[in-house]
Amino acid sequence: MPKLKTHSGSKKRFKITANGAIKYAQAGKRHGMIKRTTKQIRNLRGTNVLFKTDGDNIIKYRLPNG
Repeated sequence: MPKLKTHSGSKKRFKITANGAIKYAQAGKRHGMIKRTTKQIRNLRGTNVLFKTDGDNIIKYRLPNG
């Protein structure tokens, strides 16, 4: 069997925590900030953790060597 390669886009977008969860940056803060409320912008700060089943799929298919 050939080795599985890590998905290039995924390794830029996701990080695996020590507990095996997947961290990601929140979407919606690249442009068009003037039409968003300050509350929306404030709530989009920082990172989030994916739900367990979604994170498991990312690790299995996109980041096998994670």
